[in-house]
Amino acid sequence: MEVSEVMTTNVKLVSPDQSVAQAARMMQDLDVGLLPVAENDRLVGMISDRDIAIRAVGANKSPDTPVREVMSKEVLYCYETDEVEAAAQNMADIKVRRLPVLSQQKRLVGIVSLGDLAVIDGPDNAGEALCGISEPGGAHSQSRDGGRSPTLF
Repeated sequence: MEVSEVMTTNVKLVSPDQSVAQAARMMQDLDVGLLPVAENDRLVGMISDRDIAIRAVGANKSPDTPVREVMSKEVLYCYETDEVEAAAQNMADIKVRRLPVLSQQKRLVGIVSLGDLAVIDGPDNAGEALCGISEPGGAHSQSRDGGRSPTLF
């Protein structure tokens, strides 16, 4: 099964110039914990509720702080044509619960999460990914080695 069969589509984007407060409101309205950050038709980062909590609130930054100051700049991703098993293993290896999904032209087409894997693909791949993600052994970050970074979006 390909990632395109399990991913969430209709992904909303945030600009790096928008404030962290605006990003947090978008997350609240959409009931999500992660937003892709795009500028000039290019994926330039990701911002998570954890980024806002730790890098903005925890650092006493203003709610007007631009997203670019707290986002994760290295974007780890998978392709829509990747097999679900490979994406789940990638998530386990780099210890993330969600990955942006790109087309072969490096255009954002969705996000795949552990929840997507569990609901649509069943517990096997999601469970294996969760075990890898939960295993101790490094920083919990979008910038771990082992992922791929797009050059153009």
